[in-house]
Amino acid sequence: MSDSFHHRSSLKQTNKPFKSKFTSKGELKIKNKGKVNRSIQYSAKRNEISKADRRNAAKIAQNKKRQEIININRLFSGTNGTPKIIAVVPLCTDVNSIDVTKKFYEAVEKEYPVDNDGRPITLKVERFKQKVQFIQCRRNVNEILDSIKVADYVMFLVSAEEEVDRFGELVLLTIKSQGVPTVLTVVQHLEKIQQKKKSEIKKALTNYMEYHFPGEQKIFSASEKNDCLTLLRQVTMQTPKQLVWREKYSYLLSDNIEYDSNEGVLKVTGNLRGQQLSVNSLVYLNNYGNFQIKKIEEDIRHDHSNKNGMSVDENAFKRTLFPDPNIQENLISENEPDPFEGEQTWPTEEELMEAEERSVITGAKDIRKVPKGTSTYQAAWIVDSEDEEGSDDDYSDNDINMEINQDSINNRISEWQSTMNTNEEIEPEFNENDEEFEELELPNKDDLFDAQIDEEEEERAYKEFVEKKNQANMDLEFPDEIDTPLDVPARERFQKYRGLRSFRTSPWDPYENLPVDYSRIFQFENFKRTKARIFKAMNNISDEDEDKFYVQPGRRISIYINNVPKSLYDNYNPKKPFIVFSLLPHEQKMCVVNYVVTKHADCEEVVKAKDPVVVHCGFRKFVMRPIYSSNTRGGTNNVHKAERFLQPGRSTIATAYAPITYGPAPVLMFKYNENENIEFPTLIATGSLLNMDTNRIVAKKIVLTGYPFKIHRKSAVIRYMFFNPDDINWFKPIQLTTKYGHVGHIRESIGTHGYMKCIFDGLINQQDTVCMNLYKRIFPKWNTQIYNDENVDGEYLETKEDEEMEM
Repeated sequence: MSDSFHHRSSLKQTNKPFKSKFTSKGELKIKNKGKVNRSIQYSAKRNEISKADRRNAAKIAQNKKRQEIININRLFSGTNGTPKIIAVVPLCTDVNSIDVTKKFYEAVEKEYPVDNDGRPITLKVERFKQKVQFIQCRRNVNEILDSIKVADYVMFLVSAEEEVDRFGELVLLTIKSQGVPTVLTVVQHLEKIQQKKKSEIKKALTNYMEYHFPGEQKIFSASEKNDCLTLLRQVTMQTPKQLVWREKYSYLLSDNIEYDSNEGVLKVTGNLRGQQLSVNSLVYLNNYGNFQIKKIEEDIRHDHSNKNGMSVDENAFKRTLFPDPNIQENLISENEPDPFEGEQTWPTEEELMEAEERSVITGAKDIRKVPKGTSTYQAAWIVDSEDEEGSDDDYSDNDINMEINQDSINNRISEWQSTMNTNEEIEPEFNENDEEFEELELPNKDDLFDAQIDEEEEERAYKEFVEKKNQANMDLEFPDEIDTPLDVPARERFQKYRGLRSFRTSPWDPYENLPVDYSRIFQFENFKRTKARIFKAMNNISDEDEDKFYVQPGRRISIYINNVPKSLYDNYNPKKPFIVFSLLPHEQKMCVVNYVVTKHADCEEVVKAKDPVVVHCGFRKFVMRPIYSSNTRGGTNNVHKAERFLQPGRSTIATAYAPITYGPAPVLMFKYNENENIEFPTLIATGSLLNMDTNRIVAKKIVLTGYPFKIHRKSAVIRYMFFNPDDINWFKPIQLTTKYGHVGHIRESIGTHGYMKCIFDGLINQQDTVCMNLYKRIFPKWNTQIYNDENVDGEYLETKEDEEMEM
């Protein structure tokens, strides 16, 4: 037999170990402890996208984004293309935007126009086959913000000799809050610095700009020609950054305006940017409001598609668009309410009968069934079945803190003892059905209680209590706490308030007791759906309508605007940027607008609700008196607590009547003061547009407080919350709470001085405070007006004094 040879296999299989933390079914069973994993069952098969479909969708999105970049570059390319706008913003006191603009003219060997004194100017750079338009801003916050709204680039001017002052810091903060286009930085007076310190100064300025605008920030010197050419090359070769909130609008920076005083028509000429403009839409003129378009003249000679720059006849390619009166947007901004449509509800006969019965029951006499021969005082000590709750235990030593005359107690004890001696036949146990019983009418317990109270001593104790309360500064601990007035009944003073068992879930009808101003606004049935439908319609315009009513971006046009006041032309300042924005459908109409804002950390001003403020929302500016509420999700009832002041360190919702705006839109809030410097206003808060929720309930909260007078287990006598029995019966259904977490309710009124018996869910402390939370819905006032920084006279604020919020 031949010897066999076995070769060891080189492909030895090794299985991976079990990596679970629990290596056995028993340990898993112990961990689950009887829990059973439920398998998720789907009612329908999930729509799973295949890999090929996902790849195709990504490719479509990529091509769409590439096409958008190509369209933007095509808009600016060529000698006849649209110029790129650069807003030159000074941040220091010794820099000048006009001097820097002259340096760029010198770099391309062109002369700065002699007649230009700071107005927007266009530089044609043949070397790079593009045009650049400079907005030479002054040190004015409103002008700078208006320039940034239309700018493709913002050029910050810093100094090599001076630091950025408070004005420059404010400008940087407001621009970052409003939206930042592509940032450029130019330094002036660098030639005055020694050569060995230039690099150090440039490094410091670079770090400063990096802090505000992270990214690769390069500092260009205005005194060096090569830096100016490098900056122009970067501007012409780069695709500018677009502001998100500006992409959905058509806008135009005016080169020239003309006014026909006979017809009241304003002619504005410039290059169209943003979206395509419809002749049927409305336009917004800065500081003056909404207007209709009479016609649009389009000059195709300046079309960027004319690459060869051929000279053509002046009227050969001029096109005029006229609006269609049937589909043109109107200027109606508010509804006209019909006073006869308001629903007036009166109490029914059943409700009046119930009120009478309730009053009769409140004043009913106390009649008890007692053994014959029982005195009135003895009958008062016999407990009814309704009062048996919590009567087993005695008062504790700490809870018996009574201010009752001890002599009257001793007299009553002796009277009771003498009466008991004369009635020895009365047995301790008795039957109510026995003939030995009789019905005895007890005297009014309010009179008995009042007999124990000294009027002068009561008044002195209350004054002393109020003084202590003010000294303790209770407003910091209870910001909503107020005192019940002595001269006015609480049921009249707080008749508009209501109690809520749960602030988040208690029902509250949003259409209940609405003010007349609510009939003037427009309300969306579904705001998100309307917004999506409008944006979809902007992208799905038929070819026929596009040729008949629309102008494409990049064209040089002249817009003729109807019914423009002559004051606009009289106050026109060519040094300020004159901007025209288009309005989307319904944006001229008024609604209840909610803004989410956060108070600026450096703002030391006390901003109270309904104080006038200047609000920049998108491209519009208003003067309004908003009300503030907490920025919470709200419960099922959409109720939010009102804020008396704009508090720092947390976001707050500002609500006011304002025109409809489709977000996103930045919001800046400045202090309004006629005597304040308009060029350097005080920044109060920054934020953004939230929504147009008209059903958002802003509830003002007040807290009425009372303090224990007597405590017996779960029941206690509370005083200083009310001062007459009618108020106690009025607020009896409302739940009570304490600072230590107990919950209770009013049982009955005692006496005529506002003392009341209350029942709680546990034993309360003598140092505890009893609170009653009341709520009232508040609404903003109809006083929103357009802010005109050219002629601030404050006439729109001369309104009737608003209703004061209770202190």
